[in-house]
Amino acid sequence: MPILRQWNDLAELMPTVESARRDVVTVGVKMVTEGLELEDHSHHKAELLLGLSGVFRCEVEGGIWIVPPQSALWVPGGMVHRIAVFGNIDSYAAFFQPGADAKLPTRCCTLAVTPLLRELIVRSAQFPADQEVAAIESGVAALLLHEVSTAPLGNFHLPMPTDPRLRSIFQDMMTNPADRGTLETWAKRAGFSVRSLERVIAAETGMSFGRWRQQLSITLSVQWLAGGASVKQVAGDLGYENVSSFITMFRKALGVSPARFMAERTARH
Repeated sequence: MPILRQWNDLAELMPTVESARRDVVTVGVKMVTEGLELEDHSHHKAELLLGLSGVFRCEVEGGIWIVPPQSALWVPGGMVHRIAVFGNIDSYAAFFQPGADAKLPTRCCTLAVTPLLRELIVRSAQFPADQEVAAIESGVAALLLHEVSTAPLGNFHLPMPTDPRLRSIFQDMMTNPADRGTLETWAKRAGFSVRSLERVIAAETGMSFGRWRQQLSITLSVQWLAGGASVKQVAGDLGYENVSSFITMFRKALGVSPARFMAERTARH
């Protein structure tokens, strides 16, 4: 399949991708973008979006997923989703035939990308979609299916509630993440009691208020860092009093410092 330079080219190619009688069809996408957004859409086939550079943000009902460099996003077939793109993009989109493997994920998620999984995706992009499947192509597809079905889940998911009052709170926090208002402050603004707000947050997201806000900080910081922002700038935009507090939070959540996190992902590209 060709390496595409415009997202519009992928839209034109999708009828061929959707009709291909292969377990996997992969397309490479390399482009320079300044905040491109793809409106709500869906595919008959499931999609695995591998990012080698740049950042993707995917929104579906129930949550937001961030895909930093060297990660992958899985979107099941038929799921309506919206994607925003940040930075210079080098990526591959692999589309999977329904029923190709019963062990493939059934929900939207991010996946940790092993070196083998990455190379299988890149290799599969070299196969044509409109020809009979050769033996080597079938073997690569089978191994790719196995690697996807066993890949560890990533941790760049921000659950979003359906309760309108809680969703309004969370949207305000996303718009102004530097606002470090307490649970009591947000409850008063939205007309909740503190205890009621705690119950709604736990029921709708499976997290506490503090845990959700930390996940918001991780989600935004990964997006901004991959877009070229400095650690100091990100810490300030998230409302941290000093850079060290932000670095400590980031390291506890992801196991490495922000600078190390980005350096590792840039080095693999």
